[in-house]
Amino acid sequence: MNTEDYWDVAADHFDDEPDHGLRDPRVRAAWAARLRAWLPDAPSDVLDLGCGTGTLALLAAGQGHRVTAVDRAPRMLARAREKLAGSGARVLAGDAVEPPVGDGEFDAVLVRHVLWALPDPAKALRRWAGLLRRGGRLVLVEGRWGEADPVGISADTLAELAAPLGGQVRIEQLAHDPALWGREVHDERYAAVVRPAPPSRHAEIVDVHLILRRGGDILLGRRAGTGYGDGLLNAPSGHVEAGEDVRAAMIREAYEEIGVTLDPAEVRVALVMQHRAPGGDTRVGWFFEARHAPGTGGEPENREPHKCSQLGWFPLDALPDDMIAYCRAGIDAYRAGQCFLLHLHEAGDPIAYDPGGPDRAVPLSWSRT
Repeated sequence: MNTEDYWDVAADHFDDEPDHGLRDPRVRAAWAARLRAWLPDAPSDVLDLGCGTGTLALLAAGQGHRVTAVDRAPRMLARAREKLAGSGARVLAGDAVEPPVGDGEFDAVLVRHVLWALPDPAKALRRWAGLLRRGGRLVLVEGRWGEADPVGISADTLAELAAPLGGQVRIEQLAHDPALWGREVHDERYAAVVRPAPPSRHAEIVDVHLILRRGGDILLGRRAGTGYGDGLLNAPSGHVEAGEDVRAAMIREAYEEIGVTLDPAEVRVALVMQHRAPGGDTRVGWFFEARHAPGTGGEPENREPHKCSQLGWFPLDALPDDMIAYCRAGIDAYRAGQCFLLHLHEAGDPIAYDPGGPDRAVPLSWSRT
């Protein structure tokens, strides 16, 4: 018998358990009080997964929440629809791990006695966290039932499974309260209120690179003492500092590294590239073009000898091979008239440009329309 058939058979007697049917007013009141403490203030959007006959969904709706209840067993679902008729709750057929709802739609996801039976509970928790709005919570009622040969999931195990979600995990032990079960119980029963950490915003370092041209040549420097790509040639470059725009950063870096004063009106965007070092994080590189004429802006000089062992002019149409790979890719794209580029190294790729190595350059098309 598959899981769906099992719960279909159980539907006729499911509410006979005091904590399932909540037919006893004292048991119903005890669960209502707990639910009010676990859920956000009403009215909130609450998703009840594996809702069974809909008893907890009905309590939540009665407290003013906008409830969506999901179950995959047809007879359980039929009883839930009967019970929730007139409550304003939505009742949907679907799987608890992949419910038929959208991401980020709910303030709380309520799941009772489901997680322990899933083949991959960690995956389920990640999925359920994705259904929450920022600041939302998971309310998980679980336990290990039976004293001689218990089944279920312990509170410690659930806390470990929820830890990768970040945020907070609060465990509330429930076995000591007979009002919830309609009798004394001696196994482990608890609720876990999990508040996942909000997803971090995507953030990338922004760097700037100068294609300084003198006739048909460009200026390159040989890195030294930096710990990355030392011995290889690279365009003058650096990071954008806090509060600085990319053009201002390029002008500052040009003066600090090579002693050249750039006229802002003469600095032109050549290329924007998202790039990644082997085994590193992605970052965004802005390549700027500027023309150098003798006697204007100062002659280039190596002002950072602790980071650069050589400055030199190299022909743009015959670049040397001993360059940083992503810099070479950016300049090659600039020569080809491309404006936007991806260059994302895979782990194990060489830092140095390799004419016979993997080509990680992916030009991006663009349109003004």
